[in-house]
Amino acid sequence: MIKSTVNTILFIDDDKVTNFYNRKIVKKYQKVKNVISVDSGKSALEYLINTETKGTIIPDLIFLDINMPGMSGWEFIEEYKKIDPKITKNIKVILLTTSSNNEDYERSKRIEIIDGFINKPLSVSLLTEIVKEHY
Repeated sequence: MIKSTVNTILFIDDDKVTNFYNRKIVKKYQKVKNVISVDSGKSALEYLINTETKGTIIPDLIFLDINMPGMSGWEFIEEYKKIDPKITKNIKVILLTTSSNNEDYERSKRIEIIDGFINKPLSVSLLTEIVKEHY
């Protein structure tokens, strides 16, 4: 088995079933040590900011849902840009969404810190392609 350079994945999605499913996909992939799931952009920002003070693991890869109540994926991105680059510089951000809106896709292309846009559901083959492309 090839050793992956993806140690930790952070899923940001308000749907608990989706988070459960995504964890199962990563488990089948077998090359990621840690999977963290949060149910809001706010929780994800708190998690990332706490990596400095509480020693939580900085993710290598973030899968971000666009359509969430409270704080959308787009709003999360705006706040994410404000986090200390020491934390975020090596994180890849992939939008994982049900959106078939071409405007969302085009918008994602204009934001430098977004590294990809894929439609749900995540699969082992999609995860494999993402890791090959970005790591």
